[in-house]
Amino acid sequence: MEAKIYNQKGTETGKINLPVKVFGAKWRTDLVHQVVEGMRSNKRAGTADTKDRGEVRGGGRKPWKQKGTGRARHGSSRSPIWVGGGVTHGPLAEKNYKRKISKKMRAQALFSVLSKKLKDGEVIFIDTLILPEMKTQKALDVMKNLAKATGLKPFAASKKSRILTALFGRSEKAEKSFRNLPQLEIVFLKNLNPMDVLNHQYLLIENPAEAVKFLESRG
Repeated sequence: MEAKIYNQKGTETGKINLPVKVFGAKWRTDLVHQVVEGMRSNKRAGTADTKDRGEVRGGGRKPWKQKGTGRARHGSSRSPIWVGGGVTHGPLAEKNYKRKISKKMRAQALFSVLSKKLKDGEVIFIDTLILPEMKTQKALDVMKNLAKATGLKPFAASKKSRILTALFGRSEKAEKSFRNLPQLEIVFLKNLNPMDVLNHQYLLIENPAEAVKFLESRG
């Protein structure tokens, strides 16, 4: 498997051999769904909490006598059917939403998503994203060059984050320049996960030679 490598001017500078294990994996819907839902569940704070009728304030006295008023029988104004009463079957803070995701499952799900993206022509490799100065216009020029070369059609018109840019190493000038573009989201390759990749239409990978080696080592 081969893929083209571009530079910041949008010119093809070479090709890279991609490991079948990473970019030629089968699409596994069940595994990807399990891992993504597990990641979403692990992000839940679990702080939502409601009070039942025994925890809300007031309601100690019977609202009115049992008989003779012509009204329905009630024992407490803190009943769930009363305004200001307790909540029935509401969320409780002690509920644990954490799910265990093994490293192997996470890696295989990522490989499956990367393979699907590559098959759909939505993975782009660029040799470097190091900028000479911290300037958003420079970052915009790079993306326009790549759009012309690879066909990133929704880039110019969209104001939503459609391109996930995976940086291999730290570069303050590149990070602060590219993060001002609303169409991009910056992550580091070591933090790449299937949920982020699926939430974006395109994946831009910097320094493909080292990036591919790192991805292969995760499996």
